[in-house]
Amino acid sequence: MTSGRPQTIAELRAGGHRRETVKQEMRRNLLTRLRAGEPLLAGIVGYEETVLPQLANAIISGHDVIMLGERGQAKSRIMRSLISLLDEEVPVIAGCEVNDHPFDPICRRCLDMIAKDGDNVEIAWIGRDHRYGEKLATPDISIADLIGEVDPIKVAEGRYLADELTIHYGLLPRTNRGIFGINELPDLAERIQVGLLNIMEEKDVQIRGYRVRLPLDLFVIASANPEDYTSRGRIITPLKDRFGSQVRTHYPLSVSEEMQIMESERHAVPEDFELIFPSFMKEIVAELTHLARRSPHISQSSGVSVRMSIANVENLASNSVRRAARLGESLAVPRISDLAFLASSTAGRVEIEALDEGKEEQVLARLERGATSQPLSSRVSFRGLKMAECSRSARASRRGLTYAPSATSPSWRPR
Repeated sequence: MTSGRPQTIAELRAGGHRRETVKQEMRRNLLTRLRAGEPLLAGIVGYEETVLPQLANAIISGHDVIMLGERGQAKSRIMRSLISLLDEEVPVIAGCEVNDHPFDPICRRCLDMIAKDGDNVEIAWIGRDHRYGEKLATPDISIADLIGEVDPIKVAEGRYLADELTIHYGLLPRTNRGIFGINELPDLAERIQVGLLNIMEEKDVQIRGYRVRLPLDLFVIASANPEDYTSRGRIITPLKDRFGSQVRTHYPLSVSEEMQIMESERHAVPEDFELIFPSFMKEIVAELTHLARRSPHISQSSGVSVRMSIANVENLASNSVRRAARLGESLAVPRISDLAFLASSTAGRVEIEALDEGKEEQVLARLERGATSQPLSSRVSFRGLKMAECSRSARASRRGLTYAPSATSPSWRPR
């Protein structure tokens, strides 16, 4: 408990506390950020004009959200970042497994406590980090994992099987009054998807043949691959209808955005080395990923993750550090020759369409040449122009003239 906070339901009422649902709470905090001109979610790059406005609309509308996108498009990171839209602390009935609000309890334990002690029931305060739950959907998930199951130990203590106090609550009830994320939703078995229907709409479930009313207060956000979600029929239609908004994610649209993500996510080098990373080397790594996303020789259905760019830039840094360590130097600078060591961090993240032996090496080599030519050609041609201007200026000086290049053609005038 936090000192200075109300400690009982009576003190909470006297302080003028008002009950809000989690969606109302997120909407209020979101609108406060928008009025202050603050970013919606910190650390999310490249979605300012595309994904985040759609997500903000969904939160303001009070919708549950399904995010569609290929791997490595920050879906999980967005899901986890949403806890920043929750209040720092909220009151719960002390000791409650499902975070019951003191003014509106739902579990049998808290209902019995309030019926006995009234407003003298003690309350506690929980932080936003304890109000987020996440589950990776796998075919072996059961209703017991998500909703709950009868605890045989509690039955053995003398309670009846139909008593709600015998229930061991699952992940969803334990995330009551918070955000629950489901990764790879299409991998859930259909019978488990039916259980989600009741949680998201009807607010009741059946456990071991008897009905339990669970009006959970949740913001549900799920992620899915577009191909699984729309084409393969692995999600039941009623569950699709329960999600109010569908937000489509994407890979970085520009090389500069890719470079910004690489720089923020890559691991630091050992402290006893100083790393100087030339900007054109970062640009080559980002261009390599963008070329892979457009290559007809690479399967685009599985996508080319931003993680490939991050791993590649880390490999470049690591190879330069290894070279510096062998030479006994403390300064590490990635070079063009280090690009040959990107095969280990690239090959495992792309799926080559061709099955011929040796074709994978040819495709990767072609991508590397293309990624190198674009950033270097602009710099080399610019330097070549400067060298040509210097040569013309020297020739003009020997002839007693001053070289003055114009936008269209060079010109000479007497000194």
